[in-house]
Amino acid sequence: MRPVKIIGGGLAGCEAAWQVAKRGIPVHLYEMRPDVMPPAHRTGELAELVCSNSLKSDRVDRASGLLKAELTLIDSMLLKAGRKASIPGGSSLCVDRSEFSNLVTSSIDRNPLIKVIREEVSILPEDGPSIVATGPLSSESITQAMENLFGAGSLAFYDAISPTVESDSIDWNRVFIQDRYEEPGQGVYVNCPLQREEYLKLVDALRTSEAVKPHEFENTRLFEACLPVEVLAARGEDTLAFGPMRPVGLTDPKTGKRPFAVVQLRPENRERTLYGMVGFQTKMRMGEQKRVFCTIPGLENARFERLGSIHRNTFINSPILLDSLQRSAAAPWMFFAGQITGVEGYVESIASGAMAGIYAAMSVFEMEPCPPPPTTMTGALLHHLTFVPHGEFQPINARFGLLPLPDGPKTGKTARRRILSERAVAHMTDYLSKLQSGL
Repeated sequence: MRPVKIIGGGLAGCEAAWQVAKRGIPVHLYEMRPDVMPPAHRTGELAELVCSNSLKSDRVDRASGLLKAELTLIDSMLLKAGRKASIPGGSSLCVDRSEFSNLVTSSIDRNPLIKVIREEVSILPEDGPSIVATGPLSSESITQAMENLFGAGSLAFYDAISPTVESDSIDWNRVFIQDRYEEPGQGVYVNCPLQREEYLKLVDALRTSEAVKPHEFENTRLFEACLPVEVLAARGEDTLAFGPMRPVGLTDPKTGKRPFAVVQLRPENRERTLYGMVGFQTKMRMGEQKRVFCTIPGLENARFERLGSIHRNTFINSPILLDSLQRSAAAPWMFFAGQITGVEGYVESIASGAMAGIYAAMSVFEMEPCPPPPTTMTGALLHHLTFVPHGEFQPINARFGLLPLPDGPKTGKTARRRILSERAVAHMTDYLSKLQSGL
């Protein structure tokens, strides 16, 4: 049996490889790291997490939680790795970055049907089935190959990384621990409280900061849901206070009141020696980041294990270029998966990779795949990529607004989400049962 060729050893590529192999089909998984290192990566491990260590909420009344429930039904290897590598993160599934990538790499390496080939692929597969999951940091050569296939167009925008703070440099006398809506002292989130004057000082520092100037070839379009903190500050005086610095559900134990604003820090590893600044992705210059972020109460003497940075994020115009199976109309043997398709987020990438792997496996058995129903979060997300209304296409996260409304009388938000979640799980269970009987 010919191996399925998968390009890219990130979240989507690894999950796709696993789904193909579990159906008895050999896989050749290509990963260019560590020989070729993208600017945002640090290791040669598979499925390395670049931006955050959070896979978002685990609650099924949240879109990411529902997506995880569906991935559990799909038997996602990466979700299992995330559970094993989990560290406290409130209602979110947060992982120890190193442990997570180690677990995924080990699982892939031990699978006798998966051969990992450590080399850069510069041309697209000429036959298949094959899967392209090169991710948001696709190499120049494979990006050029995609442009040659699809035609010249906008394939890149830019994403930003939040800084990481060393825990022993935090002034623990000025911060407090509390997850939203929990009792003070409960949880894992570290909160740096700001009064209005301190908040306005920070906003002013962000507005007057110097950003890294883009190169001439760079496209500065930014994903609306992942804007640099200084861009948000420039939009209005209170934008941050209603965004990443919102204080709802938090009480400063020193005052017994809700602070005007907070900067939240989330553990990045199991030992809690590193904390990421939640929602503080940035494209400021390195020196400016230290100057600005050290004005935050509790971070006056902060040491940054990693500062924020800007990096290219590549994606294709999926509504025009892909069909409902994430398959190229120009090369129907080729499936695309992960952030290269325009899904945004770790769990979304895993889901996209899982389905691409299932589709490719069905193609090997000369079966015509079908996508999950749009009443499931997985199906709705992938449906959106190819049926988005006309207009500028931007990457998208899982969200309840993608799901068709339930039948029956109108209900409140909480009840509606419960109904949508129950329907999604039931429909995904039925879909997978039919797939299994077909295979």
